[in-house]
Amino acid sequence: MPRYSYMGRPLKARPEELEDHSEKLHKALATAGMGSRREMEQLIADGRVSLNGQIAKVADRVKPGDLVKVNGKVIRLGWKRQIPRVLIYHKQEGEIVSRDDPEGRPSVFDHLPAVRSGRWISIGRLDFNTEGLLIFTTDGELANHLTHPRYEVEREYAVRLIGALDAAQMNSLLTGVELDDGIAKVDQIVPAGGEGVNQWYHLIIKEGRNREVRRLMEHLGLTVSRLIRVRFGPVAMPSRLKRGMKEELPEEEVEALLRWCGMVKSAVDKRQADDASDQKRPDHKQPDSRRPEAATGKVGHPYRRRLNNKGERQ
Repeated sequence: MPRYSYMGRPLKARPEELEDHSEKLHKALATAGMGSRREMEQLIADGRVSLNGQIAKVADRVKPGDLVKVNGKVIRLGWKRQIPRVLIYHKQEGEIVSRDDPEGRPSVFDHLPAVRSGRWISIGRLDFNTEGLLIFTTDGELANHLTHPRYEVEREYAVRLIGALDAAQMNSLLTGVELDDGIAKVDQIVPAGGEGVNQWYHLIIKEGRNREVRRLMEHLGLTVSRLIRVRFGPVAMPSRLKRGMKEELPEEEVEALLRWCGMVKSAVDKRQADDASDQKRPDHKQPDSRRPEAATGKVGHPYRRRLNNKGERQ
C-alpha cells in the first residue's frame, strides 16, 4: 500500500516494494511487443541488450527506473498494465506467415496496421497453401500462453479430402500415428458432409507442428484438397470475416481472452487477494472504532484536519 507523509503527500516506495515490481528482462521485452520470449532470450544471449549501461544476461531482472537498450535504442517498458492489441485475420492461400522471404511471396504482415511501439506477433502459423484464422497481438506473454506446447491450446480445422475416412482410419487418428517427428494424433474428428469424392471433416489438434494435418492424411494415403483453420483456442473465426479481411478485437473481448489464459483475475478475485495481502502485512493495523480519526485515517496537515472537523461540528 502507498505511504503518505503527515501532509498527505505520497512517500517514495520502499526498496523491497520496488523489488516486488521487478520482472525477468526477456519477459518484460516480450510484453513490450519486441518479440516472443524465446526471441528475446536469444537477443540477450547475443549481447544486443544492455541494462543500465552493462551488457545484459538472460537471468537479469528489470524494475521501474532501469535503462534498457536493444541494439543501442532505448526501450520504454510499460509497467502499468495496459490492454494489449489483438487482431484476427482471414489468411488466404498463397501468403506466408513471415516478414522475410527470399522468394518475395506475399506476406500476411503486409496487410496489418502500423503499431506505434513494438510490433505484431503472430500467434501460430499457417502453411503457404492453408487459409483461415490467424491471430496477431502486441503482447509477447499472451502469444506465449496461446502457442507454448504445455498449454495444449486447441486448434480446429475444416479439412476437405479426396476420398473418405473409414472407421479404422479415424480410430488411428484418434489413437496416434507415427510420423517422422514422433507420434501425432487428433483429439476429435467428425464428418461434415461433402459431394462425390470431396469429403469435409472437422478435426481438433493441440499441437502446432509443421504441416501436421496434411502429413497425418498423407500417412493414411489421402490427399488434402483444402484446409481451413476455423478456431484457435477460444477465438473462432466469424463468418463475416472473408478472405483477406482483418478485424481488431474490442477491449472487452481481449480482457476475456486474457482471463481465459489465466493472465488476469476478475475484479472480485483481485480485491480479495489485495485484502488478504493487507491482512498479512506485519505493519497492518485494524482501525480503532473508539477513535473516529483512526478509523478514517490521518491524512493531510493537522491544521487542515482541524478545519474539516470544525465544519463537520457546525
